[in-house]
Amino acid sequence: MAERLNGYRILILETREEAQFSKLLAEQGADVLQCPMFTINDPPDPAAVEGWIRGAIERPFDDLVLMTGEGLRRLVKAARRLNVEADFIGSLGRQRKFARGPKPGRALREIGLEPQVTTENPTSEGMIEILSRVDLVDKRVGVQLYPDKDHGALLGAIAAKGATAIPVTPYVYDARAADSHIVTAIEEMALGRIDAIALTNLGQIRRLFEVAQAKGFEARLREGLTKTPIASVGPAVSDELKSHGLQADIYPDNDSFFMRPLISAMATALAKKKPRNASH
Repeated sequence: MAERLNGYRILILETREEAQFSKLLAEQGADVLQCPMFTINDPPDPAAVEGWIRGAIERPFDDLVLMTGEGLRRLVKAARRLNVEADFIGSLGRQRKFARGPKPGRALREIGLEPQVTTENPTSEGMIEILSRVDLVDKRVGVQLYPDKDHGALLGAIAAKGATAIPVTPYVYDARAADSHIVTAIEEMALGRIDAIALTNLGQIRRLFEVAQAKGFEARLREGLTKTPIASVGPAVSDELKSHGLQADIYPDNDSFFMRPLISAMATALAKKKPRNASH
C-alpha cells in the first residue's frame, strides 16, 4: 500500500475482527487508539447451540445462511468441545452455503470450505435479496444469526420462499465493562485529539450512542464526531450513521467493503492535512 498513516491517530472501536484491523493500521504507521465496545461470550446456556450442531450432523440442512464469521468460528469451537468437529465440518461441506459478505467466507476457508454464494451487499437486506433469487421450496435452511438485532425480516423472507428456517445464535455480547472506555474515546474526539474514527460495523455506532445517552454525553459525542473525520467501511455503517443525522467523510473506493481499501481511503484523505499534534 503506497499511502502511509505515519503520525495519524486513528480511533477504532473493538468488536470482532478489530485485532487484525489494528495490526493493518499499525503497519501503515498509524497511532491506533483501541476502544473496547463489548466482549463476545458463548451463550450462558449452551444447550440450544449444541442441539443445533447435533441436528446439523444427524440431518444436514439443504442450505446454510452465515451472517458472521464470528458465528461460524463459535459453532466450530462448540463442535470441538462436543468431540464432533469433523462430523460437523463434513455436514457443512454438503450444504449450499450463503455468506453475508466476505467475513463468513474467510471463516469457511479456515476449515477448508467455500461459500457457494456471497452477498455483494454485506447486510441482512443483501442476504434477503440474494435468497429471493433462489429456489428454497421445501428446503431446510440453517441460519446462523448474531445478537442484538431483530432478524424477523430475514427469517420471514426464508419462510415466504416455502422453506423452513432453523436458526441459531452462537454468541452473546457483554457490554458491562466497556462503558468507561467509550466515555474516554468520546472525550478524546471532543478534545480534537483524534485524526479519524474508523467504523467497521453498525453495532459500534449504536453502542456509542447508547453509552453516550446513558451517561449524559450525547452532546459531547456529537461535538466529537463533528470534529473528527468518520471513515465507514460500507453501506450498513453509512446507513446507521444517517439514522443519527451523521455521514461518512471517508469511504472505500469502488465499493470495496474491506479493511485494506478503507485504510487506503483514510490514508488518501488524511494526507491532505497534517496529523493533529495535541498531547495525548
